[in-house]
Amino acid sequence: MNAPHAPAEVAPRDVVGAPVPHDSSALHVTGEALYTDDLPEPRGLLHVAVGVSPVAHGKLRGVDLSAVHAAPGVVAAVGAADIPGVNDVGPIVHDDPIFAHGTVQFAGQPVFAVAATDVVLARRAARLAKLDLTPLPAILTIDEALAAQSYVLPPVHVTRGNPAAALAKSPHRLRGTVRAGGQDHFYLEGQIAMATPAEHGGLRIYTSTQHPGEVQQMVAHALGLAAHDVVVECRRMGGGFGGKETQMSLFACAAALVARKTGRAAKLRLDRDDDMRSTGKRHAFAYWYDVGFDGDGRILGLDLTLASRCGFSADLSGPVNDRAVFHCDNTYWLPDVVIHSFRCKTNTVSDTAFRGFGGPQGMFPIEHVIDQIAVALGRDPLDVRVANLYGTTSRNVTPYGMTVEDNVAGEIIAQLGRTSRYRARRDEIAQWNRANPIVKRGIALTPVKFGISFTATHYNQAGALLHLYSDGTLLLNHGGTEMGQGLFTKVAQVVAQELGVPLAAVRVSASDTSKVPNASPTAASAGSDLNGMAAREAARTLRERLAAFAARKFDCDPDAVAFAAGVVSGAGKTLHFAELARAAYFARVPLSATGFYATPKIHYDRTTLTGRPFFYFAYGAAVSEVAVDTLTGEHRLLAVDILHDVGHSLNPAIDLGQIEGGFIQGWGWLALEELWWNDKGELRTHAPSTYKIPTAHDVPQRFTVNFFEAPNREETIYRSKAVGEPPLMLALSAFHALRDAIAGVADRKLSPRLDAPATDERILAAIEDLRTRAKTHG
Repeated sequence: MNAPHAPAEVAPRDVVGAPVPHDSSALHVTGEALYTDDLPEPRGLLHVAVGVSPVAHGKLRGVDLSAVHAAPGVVAAVGAADIPGVNDVGPIVHDDPIFAHGTVQFAGQPVFAVAATDVVLARRAARLAKLDLTPLPAILTIDEALAAQSYVLPPVHVTRGNPAAALAKSPHRLRGTVRAGGQDHFYLEGQIAMATPAEHGGLRIYTSTQHPGEVQQMVAHALGLAAHDVVVECRRMGGGFGGKETQMSLFACAAALVARKTGRAAKLRLDRDDDMRSTGKRHAFAYWYDVGFDGDGRILGLDLTLASRCGFSADLSGPVNDRAVFHCDNTYWLPDVVIHSFRCKTNTVSDTAFRGFGGPQGMFPIEHVIDQIAVALGRDPLDVRVANLYGTTSRNVTPYGMTVEDNVAGEIIAQLGRTSRYRARRDEIAQWNRANPIVKRGIALTPVKFGISFTATHYNQAGALLHLYSDGTLLLNHGGTEMGQGLFTKVAQVVAQELGVPLAAVRVSASDTSKVPNASPTAASAGSDLNGMAAREAARTLRERLAAFAARKFDCDPDAVAFAAGVVSGAGKTLHFAELARAAYFARVPLSATGFYATPKIHYDRTTLTGRPFFYFAYGAAVSEVAVDTLTGEHRLLAVDILHDVGHSLNPAIDLGQIEGGFIQGWGWLALEELWWNDKGELRTHAPSTYKIPTAHDVPQRFTVNFFEAPNREETIYRSKAVGEPPLMLALSAFHALRDAIAGVADRKLSPRLDAPATDERILAAIEDLRTRAKTHG
């Protein structure tokens, strides 16, 4: 793999922009990193397990827990009737009970929790409950929900221009449908929370969550407490990917209820099967399109319908589907367009945030439409993509009314096309396919334009608390959470840079609601943007105080005081930073500061989905090459070339890892990972034995990643760009390379019918279907 170089055009910096290792990397590989389940267990700790509904939909007439209470080691059990506050953890709509009451709405829905002296005893006891259930008809699929008009939220429609007229006048027109499946987060560390009683009826919750503030609020509401009675702490997560943004709240509430009832610490840790059955996934989508275009492949009119499986409650389906609507243009100008978005209610677990947060599902159909147009016209799909790109001074307004001011998609595509030898390789692959009837190869280049900011505008804020000790070391706390993405490392680099100290002088403490209140979730790729800026403000406040103090000692102007390499200087005089800190302490200079940041410029009308929901866009493009065995449907990702827009990278090493990991996770969504429910609504792919995520074997032998070296045009932290989510969508290039390889069976004269994930079975079916149609066609 080719590691990218740090951008050349950067402001003077020493620590920021350096490829510093993740602050926990050594702890990860040695097994010394402490996760929630590794923390010392308080004396008398109880282990909690949940009892769940065995049916997808039913009337819950009663819950008999007598056998549960009689089981060995059981100390207590709690259900809906034991909740002193609100039986709900819905983050937006109050439709998501902690424990089912009166009705069960999906197979795997928690009904009660049991606490025992041992985790195995608790899990065994949870299976002994007798639920008095009367099954009810269940809606399990998107099509069933659409037919029944079953929605968790009202449908949304966005229109620009006159798409009906544009379609009617178009020289060419295509209609079709395609689908994209969901995806399990499959974080290495499952959902876990440990609740410990505190003084005056308070609680301290140790948990694996992307949103400690929301867990704090949900636990307080469930127990009838005030927010200041509950402290939530998270040092690190063993992966999150969106699955710990809202999903953890229910399990933290269950542990807290047990702790409150018994007066003892309580820990709830789901095993993998229960975790997969009872927690939300990436939303599956179905699409229907009607597109009109000219002879060059330019889209003239588009009528696009998106319908998602949301599950039984709203959870985050509103903003996820909104973002899908915001991204179904990707990098393309759609002059006359109507977009219909249906948020379908089904008797399945409520789907939730997942890396990309609806963006991947929004880009999926437009890339499919572009490919269909290319096949219909007999053109290279890349030419059709380029023909439809947004302009820079015209053709540059999105369907939701935001002007694209930072468009570099054309530059990225042109540069990557050259460096990857896309055109030459496409010709070589065509020759290969003509000579090889069994193994077909394919190649595709697809771009990405991903909006950066929370679509929930109020989340675009962050706070930080920074302490300077008299020995010159610093302790930072901010509202972001660390899930392996390197946020703590990047923000520590910012503080070290601002104060001119070595990175080792800065330590970041666990995310803690008692340190920084009302923090937003670490999501939407905004962690570094928000928390980096807040930490910088805190560091600058300290630096200004120290500069004023040093200026008095150096007999110079505060603006003449410099901080670099652990030394403070001015008027030809110097002090080590630690010496200045100690002197400032004795001079009673305040050595603690807070910082706050709110993202500027963003606004939009949630009723019409118009405005400027994003501060800026992150861009990228990828070329993928695959091989497909036409006898078995088996496939292999052969080579990937990526050019990604990271602005001025805060940490090239971490950004490289995010790009590589995001791409491979996207490849898993599009080609490997299949969620399957039976006709009873039971998830049957609930363990590694039946649900296959990518492994090292799935990484291509040649995997080249380079940075597009240009600063962010917006004033972000050191002009960097978010990098957590956008790379996942680069994997669309690999999916379309699969389509290209399958199309080779018919000499690229027909388009394959292929849904995602493109499993071996689906590929084989697409090949057989293409061969049948080729005979008819030809």
